[in-house]
Amino acid sequence: MKVNEIFYSLQGEGHRTGSPSVFVRLSGCNLKCDFCDTHHETSDEMTEDEIVAETLNYPAEYIVITGGEPTLQLTSSLLEKLRKAGKKIQIETNGSIDLPDSMLRLIDHITCSPKSAPVRLRRIDELKVVFKAESLPLPDAEATRLTGFENLAEKHGALRSLQPCDTGDAHRNKAITTATIAYILQNPTWVLSLQTHKILNVR
Repeated sequence: MKVNEIFYSLQGEGHRTGSPSVFVRLSGCNLKCDFCDTHHETSDEMTEDEIVAETLNYPAEYIVITGGEPTLQLTSSLLEKLRKAGKKIQIETNGSIDLPDSMLRLIDHITCSPKSAPVRLRRIDELKVVFKAESLPLPDAEATRLTGFENLAEKHGALRSLQPCDTGDAHRNKAITTATIAYILQNPTWVLSLQTHKILNVR
């Protein structure tokens, strides 16, 4: 498998924020998002057994398989090996690729962060949406987009996280965060997700 990195840290985003986790970042993605802040292109070839052995160097129960887009490479055999090692598994995906039931039953928590492609994944435990507006009221297109995500979360019975987009510009980021908070206060089915690893300056 093409592995970008494996590291131990705190989950920085979403409903599991603050939880010690081993991150397995697989290389490559099927989308090209202009706001992507992850350098996932480089990789080393690792066998599934090598990946599992590396995760066992750390004491955390949860393994977070992320990317890029991890479903491009994810296999039932890797999931089975991690479960056999006593681990719980979270995946972070854009949801554009569906997974078979044989894989879904091995995953404890699926975080879907939709981007430009339609969501095809049949199970979502948490919907984590990037919020990009810098002020309210929202433009019609953005309001429609968020309403669609509300409906998607309702369909799956999923937790809902709204995360301010990191543009790399401190002034714009402040405006986006303020607008995100205002939107959540008006739409309290969402909770705020901050990239706390960036705030704390940890991986």
